[in-house]
Amino acid sequence: MEKMSQHEKFMKMAIQLSEQNVLETLGGPFGAVIVKDGKLIAKSANKVTSTNDPTAHAEVSAIRMACKKLKTFDLAGCIVYTSCEPCPMCLSAIYWAKIEAIYFANTKDDAASIGFSDKFIYEELDKTMLKRQLPFKQMMRDEALQAFRLWEISGMRKDY
Repeated sequence: MEKMSQHEKFMKMAIQLSEQNVLETLGGPFGAVIVKDGKLIAKSANKVTSTNDPTAHAEVSAIRMACKKLKTFDLAGCIVYTSCEPCPMCLSAIYWAKIEAIYFANTKDDAASIGFSDKFIYEELDKTMLKRQLPFKQMMRDEALQAFRLWEISGMRKDY
């Protein structure tokens, strides 16, 4: 089992990134650190406003950096330390990356109290497509299935 001081060290790093980001006005008050085998792999603060990219949350940005550094899309064996409970997008990215554990500081309720609420997204995900606020309209499925058929038989296929 890892020492608690190591967890605290990396969480302090994530929190420091979030504070620094606010002071430098580069983005929201969020920071994330990715660690593997007790070693820092990547760290990032929220970059939404500095890059005009709504997907550039701290966790997603750190995942992108870690994947680039490790030259893989599979971050199995990695741990993410984040200054706040991940939003639905970041949580999905963490699952897709196969990260093994999440340590977080602030809660989603803490984030909501300062204007960063994910409640609407969670509520929308619980609804059927027809009841969501954003219209969903399926079209051209038969044509699109060809790419799936090609994937199934591809010799260059890389499962993820």
